[in-house]
Amino acid sequence: MRRVALIIETSRTYGRDLLRGIRRYTQEHEPWSLFVEARDLDSTPPSWLRSWHGDGILTRSGSKAIAAAVRQTGIPAIELRSRRWNSKLPHLGIDNGLVASLVAEHFLERGFQHFGVFALDVEPFFVERRKNFVSYLKQRGFSCSVFRQPGRLEKSEAWESQQQKLMDWIYELPRPTAIMACTDQLGCWLLDACFRLSVRVPEEVAVVGVENDEVIATMSTPPLSSVRFPGEQIGYEAARWLERMMNGETLLSQSTLMAPICVETRQSSDIVAISDPWLSHAIKVIRERACAGLTVADLLAEVPLSRSSLERGFRQFLDRSPNEEIVRIRIDQVCRLLRETDMSLDVIAQRTGFARAQYLLQVFRKIKGATPGAYRRLHKPR
Repeated sequence: MRRVALIIETSRTYGRDLLRGIRRYTQEHEPWSLFVEARDLDSTPPSWLRSWHGDGILTRSGSKAIAAAVRQTGIPAIELRSRRWNSKLPHLGIDNGLVASLVAEHFLERGFQHFGVFALDVEPFFVERRKNFVSYLKQRGFSCSVFRQPGRLEKSEAWESQQQKLMDWIYELPRPTAIMACTDQLGCWLLDACFRLSVRVPEEVAVVGVENDEVIATMSTPPLSSVRFPGEQIGYEAARWLERMMNGETLLSQSTLMAPICVETRQSSDIVAISDPWLSHAIKVIRERACAGLTVADLLAEVPLSRSSLERGFRQFLDRSPNEEIVRIRIDQVCRLLRETDMSLDVIAQRTGFARAQYLLQVFRKIKGATPGAYRRLHKPR
């Protein structure tokens, strides 16, 4: 039986998702003898690692010390955090360019025109999130204000000083503004600063975090929207890679990046930031009834606008037509059902307002570039 050490932090949702993916791999293939312990990113290397004679290591290195200890074993290993410390190991991680564009589109779909990013530049992938978010918005014709968190807060005085600076930044932002927090922890701090300022969230400031740590996201006031990572899929793929290496195959020290799954929308960003009340109402109706078979004709019966005015308003604020918005909402729901349920395509078509499964298949392939079955195999944890 292969002996594999899992040097992966268990304090966050993402780390635990990685472990679930690894466990699924071992259940579907030959079982491994797994060593795992409760850890956080700042934990020191296990004392036994230096003299351990196992077969493989899956590591999420949070420090140079852990990375060095893993390398010194000479045992096949896969890195699951970043290439900062273990650049010579095969690496599996998240595509932070797609993280940034996903958050930006989440805000743009809601009609925001003012943006900010709460950044923490202590890790290369945090820097990537900030830079990619600003760059993506610039390509779409928007500027973005940046507030940088200086580093870790070790004392209560530093926390209060930091929050005051953050409040000063928020106070000067135009309203409404949409802000990406580069981690969920930053998102929680940002929402606290808004609360202290009596700034309404999401009406005046909308916030989306990154990593979808459920404890932090749901403890915030209001609950924090956040980017959900494919932790189980990455853990499963890393275990598959390690199996190949333990079988003697040489893997290049490559970095493979996987796309985030979605923005888990909670109260902190669940709003339409459009000043025109009838357009805003029309978008609300679409979100509530798109999957019940809503048509543009039904929509026109809800708002005192001509079809041309409705079309013009949607093009101006959302850069798409009312029908395209209806289809977008339906496809988003289709994706959720594919990820989270075992419903057949016929049932999903009925639940999301498509007349037939075949029509859903055609629309889904055109928008997502893949069949619903392929999407489910890629994104649904088994």
